[in-house]
Amino acid sequence: MSESDSRPPDAAPGGGAIPGDGAVPVGRAPGDSQPPGGLRFGYGTNGLTDLRLDDALGLLADLGYAGVGLTLDHMHLDPLAPDLATRTRHVARRLEQLGLTATVETGARYVLDPRRKHGPSLLDPDPERRADRVRLLIRAVRVAADLGAHAVHCFSGITPEGTDDDTAWKRLADALDPVLDAASGAGVPLAVEPEPGHLLSSLADFHHLRHALGDPEPLGLTLDIGHCQCLEPLPPADCVKAAAPWLRHVQIEDMRRGVHEHLPFGDGEIDFPPVLEALAATGYQGLTVVELPRHSHAGPQLAAHSIEFLRRVAEGGTP
Repeated sequence: MSESDSRPPDAAPGGGAIPGDGAVPVGRAPGDSQPPGGLRFGYGTNGLTDLRLDDALGLLADLGYAGVGLTLDHMHLDPLAPDLATRTRHVARRLEQLGLTATVETGARYVLDPRRKHGPSLLDPDPERRADRVRLLIRAVRVAADLGAHAVHCFSGITPEGTDDDTAWKRLADALDPVLDAASGAGVPLAVEPEPGHLLSSLADFHHLRHALGDPEPLGLTLDIGHCQCLEPLPPADCVKAAAPWLRHVQIEDMRRGVHEHLPFGDGEIDFPPVLEALAATGYQGLTVVELPRHSHAGPQLAAHSIEFLRRVAEGGTP
């Protein structure tokens, strides 16, 4: 979550001008840029926070995306708003009109606590604070069900100072129990993301949680391709293959080894053709969502660049 926000609005990945001098192609039918092989690309609204949600969804449909990673946050679909049900119905109609599908993401930085990033977490020492996060995730499950979303994304949080690992893992398992019950009842998978610096930071940690919970059917995995490059021992394409049985949501961006900084395609070190080939080979049916949460200043242009990059690579072209 430490990615840089220093790129000027007219800078493109690799340092040049963004194609079209900021113009964003329009007029394509929703999903018509989706490649062969079953991959379905989306873009995260946490990278379009300078746009109204209706405008962001329209942009993504015009660019040919198949769906959206919808972060529940105050500037878009506020999960704490008293009119959430009404607004959710509006978003569901908008998605249907545009031919888009969604995954619900819960990584908003300050939606519960205006002073602590991602606070409170599922590991908070205060049980009432942990319960606040649990309630948010259960609400996200209900929103996802109303939207017909593929999954609800979440993460563990950072282990609080003075908390030993055994205590942290027990808190996480206990906190997720009611969320998994809600997910099971709604028929919406819960997709936990390994996040650098968090208690659950790796694929191995995901399996530790899965076994601790008794391998519940609603529990799945959010695989962030950049995070694989950042810290996993296997190359990203091999991570995809290893994670295939549990994949419920995929996030994608460029990244460098050992540096947790979400980068536009071409600015990092990832070899993307093997990654997309591996994803296609798994038969994964969810969304592969571009995750650039610190690049909203150039969101429309980067959304256009990203879909063209991914389409070109998926069709066998040169990145």
